[in-house]
Amino acid sequence: MTTKNKSRGDRAGPLTGLRVIELGSTVAGPFCARLMADFGADVIKVEQPEGDAVRSMGTRRNGHSLYGASIFRNKRLVSINMREEEGRQLVHQLCLGADIVIENFRPGTLERWGLGYEELSRENPGLILVRISGFGQSGPYSSRSGYGVVGEAVSGLREITGDPDRPPPRVATSLTDYITGLYGAFGAMMAVVERSRTGVGQVIDSALYESAFSFMEPHVPAFQQLGLVAQRAGSRLPGNTPNSIYPTADKRFVVIAAASDPVFRRLAGVIGKPELGENPRFATAVARAENEDDCDALITDWTRSRSVEEIERDLLSANVPAARIYTMEDIFNDPHFEDRDMLVKVEDPALGDVTLAGIVPKLSGSPGEIWRTGAQCGEDTFEVLSEDLGLSGDEISRLAGNSIIKGPEQAPTETKNKKPVGAAK
Repeated sequence: MTTKNKSRGDRAGPLTGLRVIELGSTVAGPFCARLMADFGADVIKVEQPEGDAVRSMGTRRNGHSLYGASIFRNKRLVSINMREEEGRQLVHQLCLGADIVIENFRPGTLERWGLGYEELSRENPGLILVRISGFGQSGPYSSRSGYGVVGEAVSGLREITGDPDRPPPRVATSLTDYITGLYGAFGAMMAVVERSRTGVGQVIDSALYESAFSFMEPHVPAFQQLGLVAQRAGSRLPGNTPNSIYPTADKRFVVIAAASDPVFRRLAGVIGKPELGENPRFATAVARAENEDDCDALITDWTRSRSVEEIERDLLSANVPAARIYTMEDIFNDPHFEDRDMLVKVEDPALGDVTLAGIVPKLSGSPGEIWRTGAQCGEDTFEVLSEDLGLSGDEISRLAGNSIIKGPEQAPTETKNKKPVGAAK
């Protein structure tokens, strides 16, 4: 089944009633706002006339961004030229009516535009400002430009990624941007709770390098206490054996995580070597970590002789955590993804039925939903300026004529309201 784009008045979720202004661009800021939009917040995304850079990232179909269809979903999209003073005044008015503002410009940009927290909070003391940047709002590196991959490099996370005999690779997605957007959203929700007690908002300072560095947690005391510098370990998890990927007879790979002693004994039985569970070199987690090459070699000899389906069947039946390395095709064919609504079909005016990643996490009492795909740049400009700021039709026409704002390229397609099938369970 496919859910059709709905009107925003039919939205539901635990964040219904919160107004969010998204001034960010690319990935971290838009993802932070998308999380809130999925759970009912009224998110107004402000784009420059040329559109968010995400619209030129990733793949496209018939000139439409597939990435934008997802990361801009559930938002109202307005296009305002913030390089012009009149445009900045419009954004200022939007922020005064907001609960949360999200931005990921270089530190100091909002202040130069007259949109800093001091200015906005004078008139809107309950405002929560989420600031996402490469290196934070303070410190000697704060003025540096920074993308997620730069944050990974500085955090040390990139250094421990990949095989030890090769340069550190990247994950083929904007990993650190997503982590940082998630931290920003988490910080905003904590600030909303605090505001309910005090009535006062605050600033959330979410830095890319710090978000990536938070994943280095086990390696920090190891260096301070023992002088150990974390290194790339390939597919293994250092000190946790067996926990790696293993080749199969049909040229696939399977992950096996059997580091605890009881699970390893079950694994040893499945591969036909139950005696390993009593062998002093493999009987304990510490011993296996000290003999990981030999341990992995024994498992590899077994996996190389079987297909990925056979391996999964035998290991899962013995309650040994294992799974093939999924491709996107595997995901689309997997009944678990379907059952938990992690592949949601939404009707898009330009793309037809488009499948989007589902909502995370699943709330039992007030789940989120996908009520709209990411629309075109400026889709809702005229509506927002009219309904939310009270501008007249003549004033909107004047602003459009002076290139201060931009509306939709064509009239939006009308759709009937229907109960969403994309609601998270």
